[in-house]
Amino acid sequence: MPVFSNIVHVDVPEVLSARSGRSPAFRISFEADGEIPFPQVIVWEHGQAHLFSGALVEDLGDGYYAVVVPEGTLGLGECSVQIEGCRRLDVAHAGPEDWVKQYRALKVEAPAAAPLVGASVAGMKLYFGIHKHMHQPYYDTTDAEYWDGEKDDIFRTRHGAYTSFIPAAVQQYIAGGLPHAGLSASFSGTLIEQLNRCARDGRCGGAFTGWNRELRELARATTALGNPRVDFVAFGFFHPLMPLIPRRDIVRGIQWHRRIVEEAFGVPSSRVLFPPETAFHVRMLPALVEAGVEVVMYDSIHRFRTAQGYPYAGPPEGMLPPNPAEQVNPPVADWLQLQNVWAGSKISPSLLKPEYVAYQDADGEQSRLIAVPCERYLGNEDARGGFGALQYPSVLGQLYDHIAATGSYDPAHPPFFVLHSDGDNYGGGADSYYHHNTGKLVEWLKTDARFELSTVQDYLARFPPDPSRSVHIEPGSWSGADNGDPQFMKWFGRYRDSYSPDLNSWAVLTALQNLVHSLEDVHPEAPRSRQLERLLLTAETSCYWYWTGQEVWDRQVTNAANLAVSLVAGELEALAEIDRSGPTIFPAWVTPENPGGLTWAQQGLRAAEAVGTVHTFVSDVAGVRAVTLVLRAGGHEQRLPMLDRGPYPSRTGAVRTAHYFTVELPPALGDVRYFIEAIDRRGNTTRGALERVYLA
Repeated sequence: MPVFSNIVHVDVPEVLSARSGRSPAFRISFEADGEIPFPQVIVWEHGQAHLFSGALVEDLGDGYYAVVVPEGTLGLGECSVQIEGCRRLDVAHAGPEDWVKQYRALKVEAPAAAPLVGASVAGMKLYFGIHKHMHQPYYDTTDAEYWDGEKDDIFRTRHGAYTSFIPAAVQQYIAGGLPHAGLSASFSGTLIEQLNRCARDGRCGGAFTGWNRELRELARATTALGNPRVDFVAFGFFHPLMPLIPRRDIVRGIQWHRRIVEEAFGVPSSRVLFPPETAFHVRMLPALVEAGVEVVMYDSIHRFRTAQGYPYAGPPEGMLPPNPAEQVNPPVADWLQLQNVWAGSKISPSLLKPEYVAYQDADGEQSRLIAVPCERYLGNEDARGGFGALQYPSVLGQLYDHIAATGSYDPAHPPFFVLHSDGDNYGGGADSYYHHNTGKLVEWLKTDARFELSTVQDYLARFPPDPSRSVHIEPGSWSGADNGDPQFMKWFGRYRDSYSPDLNSWAVLTALQNLVHSLEDVHPEAPRSRQLERLLLTAETSCYWYWTGQEVWDRQVTNAANLAVSLVAGELEALAEIDRSGPTIFPAWVTPENPGGLTWAQQGLRAAEAVGTVHTFVSDVAGVRAVTLVLRAGGHEQRLPMLDRGPYPSRTGAVRTAHYFTVELPPALGDVRYFIEAIDRRGNTTRGALERVYLA
């Protein structure tokens, strides 16, 4: 039979009914005017490719071919089916002229349900909260007293946000008779210290004298259940990116913050944590539990993307497809594309509720706590100015109507999410947000029985999550940080270049962490321990990575580290001989992010290399003897020695920096777990966090 020249007929179903929320099994067939050396079918689902080639394409003879798409392959929505054949079997050397393609549309839809628009369903209510984040970093890591006219202007323009705006908003909740309404607030320790100095020294024309008076007065106001109307939540004192710093530093940063919150506002900080940049990774859980945290907030998209069958939206989502190793939660069938608000991907209203999240380390120890979603797209819209900027009745109404239409309402665990934003920037930090627009919000809630504003603690007291069930949440942060990808690449700027200012700072910080921790472990009461501890925690401020390429920020970590080294330079040789601490291991990252899957290309996405590389930094005052990656797959364990590439090159004059280690991962192992083990020259050993990745 001659080689084909055209595909003459295609048979693809136009509509599939998905009663379970996923597609049933279905068949695609096509006919060519000859033999197709290389037939192939690609089903495109929101930018994700489902590929059928080789043995998956049945040759029926006489130019007829067929593909069976398994049940559950597709979620709800529209898909594009690409039927194609190559006139050459050696497709690697084929040109565009060798391919013949045809396209068909396919829609997967749920069975028809009667829409409920704008109507209240008996017994059904949607709950939401509001969180305001306040922060200013230290602009010089080595001098907390540094101040100039620019800083004066920055603080002066935020006077209301730091003093009276939150009390003004909450007083309207109280006056409006909203029994459970309030908000949570995260004031960083560095902001509180600087506001105290403004008050002490008369900076900003004396505007901050008594800056916390109204906040202290309101701090004791309670909801109908006796919880704070203003919940001063737990936080990292210096605004660190918690997923990328050691456990002990997470714990002490939270402890430092608890002390200054109680000093400033007269009440303890709560057991709820808002992590800086909404950056979350399950490897944080052991530290959070140790620090007394019981509830953590996170960005909702990182729960959505862990559901099997998540409808990835392609490049417009701003992130790569989820790594399959993260997609371990059951599928859902209520995906919704929000209208009249920017939303780069679909959301699942049924997943917008508190749940237990769990993590198991390399030794099998488990940690878990309650995770509360901050809704990505609605929070962004609320940040533009509150009620009015976000059309609460119609936009939140879309969620309400969709929940009713899909029958996904759970009265024991009704929807609850937080609208989170900076409380001192843009519309979310404006006078109008806290005054006029909050007034409109209160008037709306008094007349619309579908919705209720609640504090996190009141909601959890009324609707505690099921303690018998835990879920997984993908790493990542809020969308304002380069869309908050799971690799935290906002803080890894230029990581593929021969030199990255961000990687330089992480390497320098890793060395500083090991130095300070090693000194603490042998001389916990040393005279300079408090100064060293402060320099270390200051250097962990995430802002110093945020503005990559600006020398004033790129040098901040090095400045703090060099000062710390100078304080103990005479002790380093002796310390190496008595060191009892294991090496410090920076959390590993993998390139490409989805080995064997898809990665970024100039025009969107392309196939990623199948061989992934694990990268890390390791430092030890006594010297590093060996670094090993321990890979767990299929019930077996492999130990892969990591290559020491020497100290990471520094262009900031760093006195000490960590060594850079890499190792290639075996391809095609599927869903694997791994951790890094490092041993120093004195035999002290450290095990890193247990990580996950899918090797296609």
